[in-house]
Amino acid sequence: MTLGDAKVGTTVVVTKIEGDSAYKRRIMDMGITKGSELFIRKVAPLGDPVEITVRGYELTVRKADAQCVEVK
Repeated sequence: MTLGDAKVGTTVVVTKIEGDSAYKRRIMDMGITKGSELFIRKVAPLGDPVEITVRGYELTVRKADAQCVEVK
C-alpha cells in the first residue's frame, strides 16, 4: 500500500521510498524516512494534496509524491 492509498485518520509506518536518489533525498529531508510513523490528517476533495503529521509537525505532500512512499 502507498501513502496515497492510506485512509484519513489512520497511522501508518513507512516501509520503503521509491524513486531516484535525488527524489529519495528530498522526501527524507521532509522527515519521511523508513520506519517513521505518519498520521493521515486530511485529503483534499480531489485527492491532491495529502496532509500528514510526521515527527510532530504537519506536512502537505502532493499525490504523486505520496504514491512513491510504501507504507503498512
